[in-house]
Formats: sequence, C-alpha cells, structure tokens
Amino acid sequence: MEALSDAQACLLNAWPQIVSDCRQVLGSELHYQAMVYHAFRTSGMVPINQIGMNVKMRIFNPISTLFNALDSRKHPNFRGGFEPIPDVCLFSPKVRGDWRRRNRMQTLESLLMAIEIKASERANGRLREKELIFDIQKLNAHRQESNNMGHDFIPIMMIIDTAPDSSERITFSTLDQIISHALEHKVGLAYFHRWKQC
Repeated sequence: MEALSDAQACLLNAWPQIVSDCRQVLGSELHYQAMVYHAFRTSGMVPINQIGMNVKMRIFNPISTLFNALDSRKHPNFRGGFEPIPDVCLFSPKVRGDWRRRNRMQTLESLLMAIEIKASERANGRLREKELIFDIQKLNAHRQESNNMGHDFIPIMMIIDTAPDSSERITFSTLDQIISHALEHKVGLAYFHRWKQC
C-alpha cells in the first residue's frame, strides 16, 4: 500500500467485514475502533507496520482556522501547535511502523487515510449532529494542514449506527445534515446501521 488509491481499495475490501463484525456486537466506541483496525488487518491488504490506531500527529503553528482556534484555548505556555489523533489511520511504507511523537514528520508525510469513528452506543441518548460535524471539521482541518506541508490523505468519517433501540440511533434529519456537511468539506462518509447497509 503506497498510494491514496491503495488506501481506498483497502477500505473497500475491509468494508464488508467491518459491517458484518460490528453488527454482531454491542460495545463502546473504542471497541468498534479496535474492530475496524482488526478488519483492516485480517483483510490481507494492510501490513501491520502501515496501520495505526489513535496515532498522535503534532502540528506546529497550524494554518487552519479550526486548529488555530483549538490551540488558542490552551494555556499560553502550551500554545503553538495542535495534535489531531485520528481513530484509525493507514500509512505508506515510509512510516516503518514508527508512530512515536519523535517521528511526527514521517507520520504526517506517510498518512494515506485518517478515519474518525462514531458509534451510536449512547445510554439515554443518541449521536448528535454537532459532534459528528465537529469530527468532519477536524478531518478537513487536518487535511488542510497536510496540504500545506505538500502532502495529502483521504479523510473518512465512519458512523457505526448499530444501537438496537431506534431512540439511540441518529435521526434521518441528522444523517441528511451529515451527508451534506461531508460533501461540502470533501470528507468521505462511511455509514451503516444495524439491519441494512446504506
């Protein structure tokens, strides 16, 4: 896996297993992140040294409006950068399985796909438009930072809407807004619910 098209092919290849596996269990968002990671690994297309989970990518002096705003909220002694931490990432071989903070430039240069995952497991609640839009905005800002450094990657917002109780799943109007927002920011949207793939 060396190019953006390779990363896209890996997601398409792993997608049926992601959907099938995640529909069989109920768990926390972190549990689903691990299942997505596992599906990529067992798909046979992603080497272990090219897939990371919760990889920290420190960006100094961000240029995007969002990362600048988030940076400005920090104590003055800790400003000057922002650290996005996508849930699951695919990388080119250049990363060599080294996602330590000291290897941040190699990590940023090697990123092929960043996936943010949201799951509908909310006790007495549901996924809300605001938190989903925020993740889409983070992915968009991360890509702006990457482009500013002369690189690019595929941003994906993945929604695992498998809660058995319909009152805990996202509403149709929220989904419509998320689709519109993802299209506007050119962020890929991967969505499925409990019974039928969409």
